[in-house]
Amino acid sequence: MQKLNILGIMSGSSMDGVDLALCQIGQEGEKIEYKVLQSAKYDYDDKWRLRLSKLRTQNAITYVKTDVFYAHYLAELVNDFKKNCTFPIDMIASHGHTIFHNPEIKLTSQIGDGSTLSALTELPVVSDFRRTDLALHGEGAPLVAIGDEMLFSEYDFCLNLGGFANISCKKEGVRVAFDIAACNILTNRLARDINQDYDTDGLIAEKGTINKAMLEELNGLEFFSQSGPKSLNRDWISEELWPIVKNYRELSLEDRMKTIVEHVAYQIGKSIEQLANGNSDGKKLLITGGGAFNKTLIEHIGSHTEAQVILPENELINNKESIIFAFLGYLRVNNLNNTLASATGAAKDSIGGVLSGDFSKCI
Repeated sequence: MQKLNILGIMSGSSMDGVDLALCQIGQEGEKIEYKVLQSAKYDYDDKWRLRLSKLRTQNAITYVKTDVFYAHYLAELVNDFKKNCTFPIDMIASHGHTIFHNPEIKLTSQIGDGSTLSALTELPVVSDFRRTDLALHGEGAPLVAIGDEMLFSEYDFCLNLGGFANISCKKEGVRVAFDIAACNILTNRLARDINQDYDTDGLIAEKGTINKAMLEELNGLEFFSQSGPKSLNRDWISEELWPIVKNYRELSLEDRMKTIVEHVAYQIGKSIEQLANGNSDGKKLLITGGGAFNKTLIEHIGSHTEAQVILPENELINNKESIIFAFLGYLRVNNLNNTLASATGAAKDSIGGVLSGDFSKCI
């Protein structure tokens, strides 16, 4: 298989922006290896953040228009990236932005039309990675498990702290993965009460005090008693979790933030200990995603597990998911499985992703 320079594009549920990572991916002997050639992050302005947060409640024509408009927006980012890029780009692997995700009714939808993105960037595009897995009765998430398996196997646990916290690890010889809890999507929402996009370094939470009653209600939600595979969505937050937070609005912002941080850390620690059969001591825990910069959250996670917390360089913290989506695109164009049933609960492993444009130079 030839080496390809693939631009991975990721927009997560925390809605802080779009991550782009140009990765050179190819096979060396029996191992597939990657190298990040260049990366960039584009923050959402208030207009796009509002559009994305409200779209799931809009009518059908608004949804279809935004699907295309968002592809135009991504194309602008890619073309801007290309101007400052000294490396050729062979193809794009775009996650898009998830608006609907409900595995129970086999529904998932990510906006950012691949055909439009391909036409406007003059590059072939792989998009729409999740639907095949849902059709096979899977959760459609987490998809990063195969990347953790093939690119980051030196770590015992791979934890991503994005809008949701998700984890993957090898258990009894099989890679398993699942969503653990809502994460940055909660702390960011609280931070916006004081006109901050996020809790910088966890300083708001650091000043707070844990409220035991609120913590017990959060930890008592039925989702946390379920075993994986399992995944979360924004509707679950709105319907089940956020009402608890609102019921404690008489608490200070700092106390609510500290309680949420402790809740997330506790659920993460509990999941790690369950996966490690109560013996996480000495295991390597790789932490990536925006939440890795929240020092208070990292400290609380460390207090709930004996695993060795590893924070890599910022490039990997920021770009691990866009790197893995570039890798999923690489597997897709080579007709190799890029979704693991052991992680999603599907009937079988599968090849996910829709091809748009001319891939003749990539195959």
